[in-house]
Amino acid sequence: MSLFGNGLRRICAVAAAGTAAEMSKLVRVALRQTSTVELRLDWLASDAERARFLRWLGKRRLRNATFLATCRRREGGGKFAGGVDRQLYWLTQAREAGCQWCDLEVETLRKLPGQSVREYPVPPRILLSVHDFERTPDLPSRMDPPAHGAVDAVKIAAEARTIQDSVRLLRLARNSRNFVAVPMGEAGLPARILALREGSALAYAPVAAATAPGQVSLDEMKHLYRAHALSRRTRVYGVIGDPIGHSLSPLLHNTGYLARRLDAVFLPFLVRQLADFLSAVPEFGIRGFSVTLPHKQTILKHLRECEPLAADIGAVNTVVVRRDGSLYGCNTDYLGVLRALEKKLPIKGSRALLFGAGGAARAAAFALSRAGANVAICARREKAAKELARAVGGEVLPRRALRTESFDAILNATPVGMHPHGGISPLASGELHCRIVMDLIYRPQRTQLLKLAAQKGIAAVSGVEMFLAQGFAQWRIWTQKRPPEASMRRAVLAALRAEENSRPRYP
Repeated sequence: MSLFGNGLRRICAVAAAGTAAEMSKLVRVALRQTSTVELRLDWLASDAERARFLRWLGKRRLRNATFLATCRRREGGGKFAGGVDRQLYWLTQAREAGCQWCDLEVETLRKLPGQSVREYPVPPRILLSVHDFERTPDLPSRMDPPAHGAVDAVKIAAEARTIQDSVRLLRLARNSRNFVAVPMGEAGLPARILALREGSALAYAPVAAATAPGQVSLDEMKHLYRAHALSRRTRVYGVIGDPIGHSLSPLLHNTGYLARRLDAVFLPFLVRQLADFLSAVPEFGIRGFSVTLPHKQTILKHLRECEPLAADIGAVNTVVVRRDGSLYGCNTDYLGVLRALEKKLPIKGSRALLFGAGGAARAAAFALSRAGANVAICARREKAAKELARAVGGEVLPRRALRTESFDAILNATPVGMHPHGGISPLASGELHCRIVMDLIYRPQRTQLLKLAAQKGIAAVSGVEMFLAQGFAQWRIWTQKRPPEASMRRAVLAALRAEENSRPRYP
């Protein structure tokens, strides 16, 4: 059994706020989800706020909760401006308030006589923490607490610049005893979720929304990713791209796994270099992954086999990892485009403009062409536009022609206007001469392009329909089961609505 217990107790909620009132509110919220809470005393704005909060905590004496007090000094990456003596004073007060653990950074330990904190009346159990906010340092093969009992557990929190950095930290967790692994940064996020599975004593999650790249909220850690329930038998899937923070694929797929009670998890991988990710596939035990920009075309050279349609398109958005580790590629974007458009437009004989010539544009162009549409391509990269037009028997149009040409449908296949830069449109109002505008971007659901179309009385098709259709097809390919489409759709639409409602509205 872990020093912190098993199951949900190993998910540690992080309560960090500037006032005692805000901090106590976060603690109450945290205890509804887990019984282990880190109290960031260094975040409290003053000594008066720290005293006020600890008085509140001491009066409650919550017997079933495990509190870990942290008062990290600025030297160790925290917010506490005082010296070592004041830091130890507040940790002592935390023990009086009922905290069983304290997190002591190595910078403080080195300044103590004999490099030991046991002579001080701080909380009885000590977690020694090492933070590197720049990189993942060279790591030993294992990291156990010292045999003489100076500390009870060791934590290493390090910035993962690459996925391989996070793999190294997970290997250390796998080989160590009473060790906490915290891969930091967006590239480290998947490993952070899998850390408990690999043997980390704790996995940290902020009570409220994430406050830094690579963090997921307590609610997501527990309910979306179910980090406490993952094991080596859990099937791991994911989405790779750069950027990747906007993706709702984890919500879509994990909702499906939960509805069907499958032992599987879907993770977002920030992938700048394909080789970095592909070398980590065996380490993570990945069984399949979705591919988004900018890797839909470059992934082809890493596949052993590819379905004929995806080979013709020249872009892959879905990869199956076979038992021998080889990769098989296919394309479900094609299906997504057709499902989204055929409800609004008789595709056969129509004239469609594709703005863009990347991986998503290629799938859309082949889908429309094979369904009988006359396809025109307009793209910043003239060579790519000509190659795509030649492949689908279409035409290339210069940007200036959009002022006078008319179409049945215009499709945006560029990332312009994608979250978090949702206030811009790839096309101007005067370039929209058509019956239907479709944006392959799904977040935000109503992009600036679709808003321009609506202002002109043009029917708008959100990319969310394509996103859902291609995702359902992926889910079926990977699991060999029928996806719970209604549940998955509800989850995605609810998230998009919540995001839309949270935006400030200006008169």
